[in-house]
Amino acid sequence: MVAAIRVPRSQRAKRELLKHAPKLVETGKKTLILHGTKTSAVLNSVLSDIYHLKRDNAVKYTKKNDNIRPFESGGETSLEFFSLKTDCSLIVYGSHSKKRPNNLVLGRTYDHHIYDLVEVGVENYKPMESFAYDKKLAPKLGSKPFFAFIGQHFESSEELKHLKEVLLDLFRGEVVENLNLAGVDRIYVCTAISPTTVYMMHCALRLKRSGTSIPRMELIEVGPSMDLVVRRHRLPVESLKKEAMKSAEPAKKMKNVMKDPVHGRVGKVYMPDQEVGKLTLTNDIKGLKRERREAKKNKEHSKKQKVNPE
Repeated sequence: MVAAIRVPRSQRAKRELLKHAPKLVETGKKTLILHGTKTSAVLNSVLSDIYHLKRDNAVKYTKKNDNIRPFESGGETSLEFFSLKTDCSLIVYGSHSKKRPNNLVLGRTYDHHIYDLVEVGVENYKPMESFAYDKKLAPKLGSKPFFAFIGQHFESSEELKHLKEVLLDLFRGEVVENLNLAGVDRIYVCTAISPTTVYMMHCALRLKRSGTSIPRMELIEVGPSMDLVVRRHRLPVESLKKEAMKSAEPAKKMKNVMKDPVHGRVGKVYMPDQEVGKLTLTNDIKGLKRERREAKKNKEHSKKQKVNPE
């Protein structure tokens, strides 16, 4: 069976096809977690904790990958392949070497091509198992988090600016329009210690009564916590950034048009007052002549009935 493809032959036809094309809806961003050729026990625990925090929207591969070198030319081919295979737009890649111990690469993709990368080293790591707290306070799966970025280096340092954007994309979850405050039960606190180092910790959020409409918040550290030292970062190419930043044009609101569940689209048309009472009537109007003929015919018919009574 051969399907016919409608190819627009003019700009007007192209605009009409785009007008009736189905709207594209961006889905939630999934995260792909990968292991390098060699990893340490610390890095394995870090990747496991990240997967635990995002397990509702993440894919984790435990097999070691030899030919992934994100910052080298041609080394990102495997990352793009796995991104296309799993439909993931966020990538977390862990590797360990003598030159770069406990190395973590955080990346984003656009159309399954590498968009940008941030390489950090993990130091002073504390896993989730090392924190003792009431398990009833543990954040629920799929809940929305708060973010707190503390320190002036997030505004002055280009490395930390970039890291802030990637961390927000990685942990914020699905973008929603409305948010219930009772469903926000966690917070990520990121403190800029130096122009290249960020202390990150994950806390449960407990709301308590304060006597006002705004509740009092209490933070309980539930882990993990770690220092992230920026080693390398690669900003997106300007042409790719321009393409990725495109957004759909908002639909034009039509005046006096409503949608009815039964009748579909319903519109109102404004018509000015016709002022029929002010119209001048003449004897040349066909409608009046027809009425006169009918009246004359009826009059003659009534006379005949009087002349010839039964």
